[in-house]
Amino acid sequence: MTPNLLSIAGSDPSGGAGIQADLKTFSAFRCYGMAALTALTAQNTRGVTAVHVPPPQFLKAQIDAIYADIRVDAVKIGMLATGAIVSVVADRLKTYGQNLIVIDPVLVATSGDSLGAPDVVEALRRDLLPLATLVTPNLPEAARLAERPIPHDVAGMRNLAEIIHENSGAAVLIKGGHLNGPESTDILFDGHEHTVFSAERVETPNTHGTGCTLSAAIAACLAQGANLIEAIEAAKDYLTEALLRSGSLKVGGGHGPVQHFHALWPETDHERLQ
Repeated sequence: MTPNLLSIAGSDPSGGAGIQADLKTFSAFRCYGMAALTALTAQNTRGVTAVHVPPPQFLKAQIDAIYADIRVDAVKIGMLATGAIVSVVADRLKTYGQNLIVIDPVLVATSGDSLGAPDVVEALRRDLLPLATLVTPNLPEAARLAERPIPHDVAGMRNLAEIIHENSGAAVLIKGGHLNGPESTDILFDGHEHTVFSAERVETPNTHGTGCTLSAAIAACLAQGANLIEAIEAAKDYLTEALLRSGSLKVGGGHGPVQHFHALWPETDHERLQ
């Protein structure tokens, strides 16, 4: 049975991040993708120029319409622009008893632009993180959720993961892409032990939507029956190849997108970055 996955996130008209990245990732993992839009952005590979947030009741209507008709096997949550939007999402997921939820707390875009109002972090901690199966913050996002300084080493990442888990009960995957070094190291804390995931760092400007893509891939794998560690390993392998093949796309003059369909589109010798 093909899993049905719902992305609750913002729209990226340039196609590299947000809802668009999630739907591409779901399709790449042979899942059926659906979307409830939390925000409309005006953005491209260079940055975000405007954000329009629909009324919370309209988001509620989108989510209710899906659950009234369609089986939802897993939910991936991305950009939530206001505390009111966070509360609506939490309320509807509790109402429908959703039990596979991956949250990518999108607080800052790859370009550095802020994507959330000041009340978002508090609402996330209070209403939504306790519902999550997994939370996937990068280092700046993890620091905001834990109310601690941004760490500069793996030990600091472990500490943040423990704090976020203690406050929410969710498993936490902190992404270490902001650290320096030849490898990109992520830390999972499931409440019992830490698991380290390391991958060779891919030197490329095409990093638009990497966080969205990773969390969507994890949600797809969980919906297909993988455990947390299996899902994260498969998602990281997928993202690494998507980064390596991103040179085959010529999209924009800033941070370009990854190649979500690298397994489906033929490869030529010059397309890989290494």
